[in-house]
Amino acid sequence: MTNLATQHGLTFEQFEVGDAGESPARTITEADIVTFAGLSGDYNPLHTDAEFAKGTLFGERVAHGLLGLSVASGLAWRTGFLEGTAEALIGVEWKFRGPIRIGDTIRLRAAVSKKKAMPSLGGGFVTFDVTLLNQRDEVVQKGAWTVLVRGQALDGVDAGEA
Repeated sequence: MTNLATQHGLTFEQFEVGDAGESPARTITEADIVTFAGLSGDYNPLHTDAEFAKGTLFGERVAHGLLGLSVASGLAWRTGFLEGTAEALIGVEWKFRGPIRIGDTIRLRAAVSKKKAMPSLGGGFVTFDVTLLNQRDEVVQKGAWTVLVRGQALDGVDAGEA
């Protein structure tokens, strides 16, 4: 079993079911939430209005669920195991399990759950079981991501030649 967090630019053939790794951590800030609201246009007061949020289930502002998913994508990228070999994100199945609060430090765990060769696409599909955890090891989001990963035959080939 390979520790994905120590690998860079793995090709389809190099992934094995059971390979796993963890990303570096990142703290979610108020600025992240405000920026995401502006970018997405989602100004739900649960995320943007401190007084309103006091009266909610969470008792305070929390990050947008999709902000968590977006940060998870960036954390996965920071591990480096798909650097230069990820061709496309094919599918995402995702569950929102708990709030991400301002000041929470989150990290991502990913494990290869299945592979499917796609020779006509120059590689194959790799499905990762992904878990987003906070600093208390609580699962805040989780799911499965399927990525088209370049095969060894195309590794290092100039895109103009392929």
